[in-house]
Amino acid sequence: MEKLQPAKIEFVANGTPYSAAFDDVYHSALGGPTQARHVFLGGNELPQRWQGRDRFVILETGFGTGLNFLATWQAWRTDPQRCRRLHFISCEKFPLTVADLATCQQAWPEFGELAAELQKHWPPLTPGMHRLHLNDNQVVLTLVFGDAATQLRSVGASVDAFFLDGFSPPKNPELWSPHFCKGLARLTAPGATLATWTVAGHVRQALKDAEFDVKKRPGPVGKRQMLVGRFRSRRPDRHAAPTDRRAIVIGAGIAGSTTAHALAAAGWQVTVLEQSPEAGQGASSNLAGMLRPLPSADDNRLSRLTRAGFLATRALLASLPDARWSPCGVLHLAREPEHEAQQKRAVEQLGWPPDVLQFVEKQEASRLLGQPVNIGGWWFPSGGWVQPSSVCRAALAAFPEKITTRFNATVNRIIRPKMEWQALDAEGDVLAEAQVLIMASGAAAPRFEQFAWLPQRSGRGQVSHLPATAAKPLNAVLFQIGYATPVIDGTQLIGASLSYEDDDTAERECDHRDNLARLRLTLPDFATGLDPATLHGRVGFRPMSPDRLPIVGAVPDSMKATPNTRLHNIPRQPGLYCMQGFGARGIVWSALMADLLVSQLDGAPLPLERDLVDALDPGRFAIRSAIHGEQEEEQA
Repeated sequence: MEKLQPAKIEFVANGTPYSAAFDDVYHSALGGPTQARHVFLGGNELPQRWQGRDRFVILETGFGTGLNFLATWQAWRTDPQRCRRLHFISCEKFPLTVADLATCQQAWPEFGELAAELQKHWPPLTPGMHRLHLNDNQVVLTLVFGDAATQLRSVGASVDAFFLDGFSPPKNPELWSPHFCKGLARLTAPGATLATWTVAGHVRQALKDAEFDVKKRPGPVGKRQMLVGRFRSRRPDRHAAPTDRRAIVIGAGIAGSTTAHALAAAGWQVTVLEQSPEAGQGASSNLAGMLRPLPSADDNRLSRLTRAGFLATRALLASLPDARWSPCGVLHLAREPEHEAQQKRAVEQLGWPPDVLQFVEKQEASRLLGQPVNIGGWWFPSGGWVQPSSVCRAALAAFPEKITTRFNATVNRIIRPKMEWQALDAEGDVLAEAQVLIMASGAAAPRFEQFAWLPQRSGRGQVSHLPATAAKPLNAVLFQIGYATPVIDGTQLIGASLSYEDDDTAERECDHRDNLARLRLTLPDFATGLDPATLHGRVGFRPMSPDRLPIVGAVPDSMKATPNTRLHNIPRQPGLYCMQGFGARGIVWSALMADLLVSQLDGAPLPLERDLVDALDPGRFAIRSAIHGEQEEEQA
């Protein structure tokens, strides 16, 4: 794993930005916007080719200063016949800081409004994919921070137009190699085109070998020629957009509510069925939960997923003014000195920006918390607490014309008599029907016949509510062995217990006692004199997956598989999907998982790397069962 290195920008003649790493300029000194329009828009026959389309997808090999994106966005916005949704995917090995981005974009006052919105949404410089929803969610920018030469294979998309705009072939040969060009071919949609400013012979040959028909055309001002191409293969569209955008979501907890929100934002009509009288009454009913990523020195899958989820949730919260949350920061203290050394090493090796992650010694930790602690740990300055039920309500209310919510609607079973799924109540009456049904009912999901295979356990959790006067208030969310929040509406939340095979819905004094005891291992004088018998709180049941990762995607038609079965070969039940297995991380997972599921339904570019998508696929358990079964046979 390599640290992400921000670009080091210099300026040469005419204020043109220059990269010392590649000894090359970011764009022509002779009118950057004009070059972008001539080479990349004109070379890909835009805006004509996106007109009247439901969706159009562009992939760029070097984001740089954002010039091509801004020119494309502006052309799309001013086109009355534009496609309904524009996806723009761009890779960047050395992304600019937001300050450098703003400096570079000052050179193009014609893009002023768009540049300001882009800068407002610009993500922290951490590796991986970053999804930016712009222009009222009609323009979706997916930034891939990392080396395009290696990251291209992680992209899941069907691309209509390629902007090949890496630094020049002699300075950046990896982005023009035969191997890279064949990687582009893997992503092509029917009729895909490409354009680039370079006409180098070896680039033309590499593109021809990757099944692109290429030809030279007159170049922009200051350059005699440029190159355009079209993919010659007639392979079918593997990512066609659906013609019927109606869906049922079962469950109005944070998983179901954010899924309904993402569906509505993408133009779907959604019916949400919830057995409770209001949203967020199950595991999402806690007064507050913790929002922060979970780093690891090797940036493993859980680290990558919680980071992406943390940033996606932050972006969603920013778009929902009625969602209650506080970026008060999260302090994750080490358990003991050896763990403290591991935490410190992880921060050094990851190199994330300090506004995302820092290591703090015990003196600074004490200052940030407002209480003395005896060890250091991770500090997440932009983390905090979130009230999940408020997110549920705000998400469901955001698109009233697209989302129909039915409360006190208990689904007894689901069937698919013909082409549509039906959700039935106990009397057999149809509550809702649609071609797509998404199970987001948390711990209750395995009760349905189609989800009996779900390897999900119900984890009983109990949190304790303390009066604000019971303990000295905290300035930030605290986590070590137990966790605690600052005071919210006169109440301080601490927790949480966890037990399996336990369906007791009543609060237990012993759990309140345990919650206090765990917190006092961190803060020995916390709430001294408080009698646990006087406490109240809340009990919830979390849907826990065996590998602690969400279970998101198309539901397998059968759990039968062989050890050689690939995920994409597992048959799926038409139109049946799940949003399950969030465990105690519903706040961190929900926005990202909703984006992923809707992207899969729409055939749109995915917001996560392909290996992470596979790690979340419900079909993974069929393959593991097959491998485990074969091993048992060999041992018999």
